[in-house]
Amino acid sequence: MKPSPSVYHIAQRLRSFARAVGEIIYGATIYEMVRDLQKERGRIDRLFVLVVFGDLLGVPILPPYYALRLLPYVVPSIQTWKLSMLRERDLTELADFDT
Repeated sequence: MKPSPSVYHIAQRLRSFARAVGEIIYGATIYEMVRDLQKERGRIDRLFVLVVFGDLLGVPILPPYYALRLLPYVVPSIQTWKLSMLRERDLTELADFDT
């Protein structure tokens, strides 16, 4: 016995409504915290790569032996790291506008 199209349509609408309510609750409660954590993780990743592979930019910090051992783990993100480190920044980017 197949459900009628109207029952299927109502069930689909209820699912989409529940999903929308869930997204609203997520946005109202923890979205900002998740974004802040993602930004902080990006900063820490950039700092780690700077410490390990700073010699690519002319900042020798670690001996090359340790950098070479970590190279296979960092190769996928080196190009984006170089672009993010060399990107020109503004004073407004440094200020955190949490009010």
